[in-house]
Amino acid sequence: MKSRRHFIGTIGSAAAMTALAPLARSENADVRDDGLSREVKDVLRYVSIRDIDVFKLRFNKKTPLTWNAIKKSGGTYPSVTYLKITTDQGIVGYAATKGNARDIESLAKKITGLNLLNTEQVWNHMFFHNRKPVAKGKEIHAMGSVDLAVWDIVGKALNQPVHRVLGTYSEEIPVYAAGGYYAERKGIRGLVKEMEDYVDEGYDTVKMKVGYLSARKDAERVRAVRKALGPEVKIMVDANNAYKSAYQAIRFGRMVEDLDLYWFEEPVMPYDWKGNHEVKDQLDIPIVAGENEYTRFGALDLLSNDACDIINMDTIKAGGISEMRKIAALCSAYHVPVAPHGYSHMNVHVVASLANALILETYPKKARDFNPALPAFPVKSGRIKAPMEVGLGMQPAEDLVKKYRV
Repeated sequence: MKSRRHFIGTIGSAAAMTALAPLARSENADVRDDGLSREVKDVLRYVSIRDIDVFKLRFNKKTPLTWNAIKKSGGTYPSVTYLKITTDQGIVGYAATKGNARDIESLAKKITGLNLLNTEQVWNHMFFHNRKPVAKGKEIHAMGSVDLAVWDIVGKALNQPVHRVLGTYSEEIPVYAAGGYYAERKGIRGLVKEMEDYVDEGYDTVKMKVGYLSARKDAERVRAVRKALGPEVKIMVDANNAYKSAYQAIRFGRMVEDLDLYWFEEPVMPYDWKGNHEVKDQLDIPIVAGENEYTRFGALDLLSNDACDIINMDTIKAGGISEMRKIAALCSAYHVPVAPHGYSHMNVHVVASLANALILETYPKKARDFNPALPAFPVKSGRIKAPMEVGLGMQPAEDLVKKYRV
């Protein structure tokens, strides 16, 4: 059994792609006519699961209690759950996960014995094998988690960042700072200061929450942020499905329509496609929806009902990178851009590989301080560089695992 280090050393900088330079020949390797050693060709031919581990890291710095329009978060010690898949070739894949650990392990076991390099076959096996082919639910969260770990393995097998394997479209990626939550004793002044800090960090696009207060009070908050940041900074508002009817969302939207907002996210309930269409039709603000939908079939519901201008499907919840590529392709046929919701450290590879990706959601330094396993991206002029680490770049440092593993 070859270790990943031995394999990477053998393959060098090649990505097992015919367009790249042939690998250097070792004295003891059985070299084929195409320049690839037998051992490298064997690795690139078949990679399968040897071991599965789902583990949690819980950090020791308590986050402040905040909330959006529908739920409270924070006030606890933050955590992140990882899926670790070890292969028979010694390559180890990691992904941050959503969903139940038991579901994730069950989905990963379903693909034991399959060739993980056959990503389409692997995804279809998880989706259709031994279960009803429903397109929604927490099982899709688990499937997306497994799919991401598989892509990490594929990237490592080819010695390339995942976006290179997918086909890089852009090496510089527009990003926004997700924040602007409600909090105790955080008035308009505190909100404005938070948004100004994000701009000082390098962002030129910021997002804030709305929908918890009255339409008039929320409009005052948005107007104060626009006045403080000026006309050049792009401002997003996110209602988290707060408005129970389209007319409520439209009423709020008209109060801020003159502020040149970048988008209005999730104005009504996720399943209210007609309501989303009404808001989209009545307001001169781009409408975003999709983070609570599943797979390409959920995207098709949004698109065919003309429910939004931009789709922000969550990469894990929607079914993983394999499914996000299909969603993006479907959206491109409707001339609708995508802006994935969720873990930016994995989504960055999707966004870097898509021609119709609009922008990447990220959490700035202030939020990332509570999670040392996922550090903040260096942001300059509202953009970040596409990562060049092999795979997804999600492997937690050994010292963090030893210190924080639950």
